[in-house]
Amino acid sequence: MHFAFPPRKTSHPPPYAARSTRSAFLRYSQLRNILILAVGALVTLYLLSGLFSGSSTVSIPAGTPKAVVVTTLDPSLSESYKAAIKANRKHYAAKHAFFPNTTDYPLGDNPSSWSLVPAMRHAMALYPHTPYVFYLTSTALIMNPSLSIEDHIMEPRRLESLMLVDKPVVPPDSVIKTFSHLKGDRIDFVLSQDNEGLAGGSMVIRSGEWAKFFLDSWFDPLYRSYNFQKAEAHALEHIVQYGPAEGIYNEGDFVANFHGCIRDSKRNCEAEMQPLLTRWREITDRER
Repeated sequence: MHFAFPPRKTSHPPPYAARSTRSAFLRYSQLRNILILAVGALVTLYLLSGLFSGSSTVSIPAGTPKAVVVTTLDPSLSESYKAAIKANRKHYAAKHAFFPNTTDYPLGDNPSSWSLVPAMRHAMALYPHTPYVFYLTSTALIMNPSLSIEDHIMEPRRLESLMLVDKPVVPPDSVIKTFSHLKGDRIDFVLSQDNEGLAGGSMVIRSGEWAKFFLDSWFDPLYRSYNFQKAEAHALEHIVQYGPAEGIYNEGDFVANFHGCIRDSKRNCEAEMQPLLTRWREITDRER
């Protein structure tokens, strides 16, 4: 029985060797190109996912305060007085209070009391993730520092128990009255009344786009140049009573639409409609 020996190696490659080497090189080039395209596609997908998800997920830095206390200080006040006011606020706000001077903002010939508006706007820029900005005039003192803004005032059920409903906006005889059907979780601006009108020396505003719009509107040159008797205080009363109300039903409108009240589990269509249902019945009764 005979077994054939394997062919002896030769230093001369067969004619198809060059073709095989070229084929391997082409396969390597194709694989490299595919790999480059795959990596490029993955990088593109990663960048696109970051672009579209960045606006919906906001990272809130650790240690962000729940509220920022803003108090504007007149530079002409005595140093001991300003120090006492700062100590009072810092004791409450755990060093998250904000103390700009009334001269920090360009007010022109307007009274320095107008500075509270840009000061609140400035605080929103300094603390963009803080839910509430609490303005408190330098003539007020915090007497119970154990109470928090978010629980004692802005908690929805607590807020509903404090709200003055169906009352004159500017006491005692304003024809414009407060809403009687608002829910606590839909409130963005809170202030109280005193015997002279709206008490603008103490107010809380929820940070957000509406707050920016409101403060920018309040600080509009038209209001500052109107020469209200009590400057920003009377300007605020005017805005609250007669300011723009786009999207809100006004007497005489054709249709009042309670958009989204069925889809939103936190809303109650019947409760929201009740005031206007009562008004509609009054109108139809007069037509009989």
